[in-house]
Amino acid sequence: MNKNLIPLTLGGLGIGITEFVMMGLLPDIAKDLHITIPQAGHLISAYALGVVIGAPLLIMIAGKYPPKKILMALMVMFTVFNAFSAFAPTFDTLFIARLLSGLPHGAFFGVGSVVASRIAEKGKAAQAVSLMFMGLTIANIIGVPLGTFIGHNFSWRISFAVVVAVGLITLLSLKLWLPALEAAKNRDLKAELGFFKKREAWIIIFMISIGTGGLFTWYSYIAPLMTEVAGFSENAVTYILMLAGLGMMAGNYLGGILADKYSPAKASATLLIAMVITLIIVHFVSENQVLSLIMTFVTGAVSFSLAAPIQMLMIQSAKGSEMLAASASQASFNIGNALGAFFGGLPLVYGFDYTSPAYVGAAMALIGSLFAFWLIKSNQTVEVGEKTPVVSFH
Repeated sequence: MNKNLIPLTLGGLGIGITEFVMMGLLPDIAKDLHITIPQAGHLISAYALGVVIGAPLLIMIAGKYPPKKILMALMVMFTVFNAFSAFAPTFDTLFIARLLSGLPHGAFFGVGSVVASRIAEKGKAAQAVSLMFMGLTIANIIGVPLGTFIGHNFSWRISFAVVVAVGLITLLSLKLWLPALEAAKNRDLKAELGFFKKREAWIIIFMISIGTGGLFTWYSYIAPLMTEVAGFSENAVTYILMLAGLGMMAGNYLGGILADKYSPAKASATLLIAMVITLIIVHFVSENQVLSLIMTFVTGAVSFSLAAPIQMLMIQSAKGSEMLAASASQASFNIGNALGAFFGGLPLVYGFDYTSPAYVGAAMALIGSLFAFWLIKSNQTVEVGEKTPVVSFH
């Protein structure tokens, strides 16, 4: 692994832990702060809201500075606000802390993905971006289970202290190893915002927001799916989540290769169709423990293989607005998180079993693939490859 990419991977690790560990800590936080679990669930929404607000806003404010300084400033914010979360005395203060903690998330990945693509070997930009997102997959394999264990057996506040420690290590690695790239010259914020006036920009945003929601219809309810339908014990859920994380790591790497070999749009369309098929299979095989475990790995792999292609699609389609567009894709991904959890829960409200969210996810992934195919058909997508010129949308 390129040493220059390690700081970005570490940043992804810290962000992945703080984003996903909350789902496992809800009962502990609810008990400690004397609130209900549904109330504690609002903390997840607060973080997602912070991502959606902070991703474009911070890039617009900081985009004129060198990328290394931007990333270090964002990681300082991340570390401080997670420390605030660890010491928050009440639900209201913790809610504010989680909102603030989400602010640097999308901007870090937006700037980081552009940096990764610039320092990558020729023809391997998407693979470099996938190495940054590998931090998220490591978080799901190791960080989230560890944070959940600490929260259950000691204190949820210590779990956030672990996140702070990862943030400090990331800051040090950014200082030591990340190349000092030049800041954008003659930056024109109005021209950058012009990207959002283009039809294609919104097609990509809708593709991400709806299509990746298919992942979260499945992942949000994986615990009851495995315990109530597949018949696993509650203690086995931690290991099942680790299996899903291993699938995400494998898929993340595969997605980077596909995006480099073909194009981000073609890779995204293919993988979204694969997600449709995978989620339908999940619906039918979840009562079989062996098959359900196999599909846990496969679904994690297929779902997370979209990370690098969709990020590269945004970067390569927004010449002159790369950081802003890349951060917008992260905001869109978190909208997908919220939409997937919401729509996936609707059939449960009406009495359907825990396999029903998979059908909702398949429908969302199918809609996302239609947006991807629309881009391909319009011949306005960016082709990625050594001999292919970079063409922006017009």
